Amino acid sequence: MKHIAEREVELPEAIIGKMLALVKDPSVISLGAGQPDFKTNKSLTDYAKKIIETTSSYAPSEGIKELREAIAKKVWKDNRIKADADNVLVTAGSQEALLCGFFSTLDVGEQVILPNPGYLAYIPQIELIDGVPVHVKLEEEDNFELNPDKIREVIDKKRTQVIMLNTPANPTGTVMPKKLLEEIADIAIENDCFIFADEAYEKLVYDRKHVSIGSLNGMEDYVATFQTFSKSHAMCGYRVGYAVGAKDLIGAMSKVHHYTSISASHLSQLVALKALQSGDAYTEKMRLEYKRRRDYIVKRLNDMGLKTVMPQGAFYTFSSIKDYTYNSLNFTTELLKKKKVAVVPGSEFGRYGEGYIRCSYATELSKIKIAMDRLADFLKHYRD
Repeated sequence: MKHIAEREVELPEAIIGKMLALVKDPSVISLGAGQPDFKTNKSLTDYAKKIIETTSSYAPSEGIKELREAIAKKVWKDNRIKADADNVLVTAGSQEALLCGFFSTLDVGEQVILPNPGYLAYIPQIELIDGVPVHVKLEEEDNFELNPDKIREVIDKKRTQVIMLNTPANPTGTVMPKKLLEEIADIAIENDCFIFADEAYEKLVYDRKHVSIGSLNGMEDYVATFQTFSKSHAMCGYRVGYAVGAKDLIGAMSKVHHYTSISASHLSQLVALKALQSGDAYTEKMRLEYKRRRDYIVKRLNDMGLKTVMPQGAFYTFSSIKDYTYNSLNFTTELLKKKKVAVVPGSEFGRYGEGYIRCSYATELSKIKIAMDRLADFLKHYRD
């Protein structure tokens, strides 16, 4: 066999991908997928059909100007982040924007401080470019909020280039309060490092206001904010995300972007522009339905003895199974095999996610109810 690069061989196999391949069985109820179960608003799909013949050319690498201008207005209106079009890079999803960000800030051996458990793509992205992930454990007793003192314990003024934040968070649903963000902002300034704020779920918050760390005084040169149309507008398949930050950083990321995907889809960018022009009514409809499902599923999980902190944003629960086992992969495999319910093992989100399971409530309520009944029955007979 021809040589395969060591960095690829060492990439972790995503359990979630294998699990989702199994849920094609119609008898399986999936609480695994990290995408809205709502369809893209019909007004947007109708618009896409109307303009598709006009979008066969490449878009500019940094994104079409009209969309970047609209995003700059959006982040001021919604997030209180000051920006113009030159502060914006449009990418094929916010995950590509993050990759461009890491390429633009990390040399070999330099560090990124990460919350753990955390979104599963951060670690492989950093390691792909020979960066070093440094983990900060999130404690259930602290509602999985990032502790500034723990950041101070591991930060290295010479090697740490980025502090990674995710709020609202995947997989925990945590929304970080302003006071905590202010402490982390001070740490970034003291150590002259960037903050990457992954805000993919910024529109899906319930009990606490979302605050963008990029809106805080003096953070213009320190923060890159990453957002997406995937969750807010149920546009996962359109692959449109963006980064907002200082012009020199965005310029560097745009240069990298030319060598990753060249540009986000021209058609998708025009649909994204239309989405921003159409207002938030459809997003609010989704948010209210997610809240209804959240309130139901959290109560059911806690009632059956799986301790679950109330998520304040996103559409996930992160439940402790430690009274039953610390082997989350075994637990989820048996649940899928015996009860036809797919959830994600906590180990997928880092070593400190072990002993937990993630359930997505981006699934219609009637199916969630059946899944909870099956899970409750499974627990009666489960032995590690």
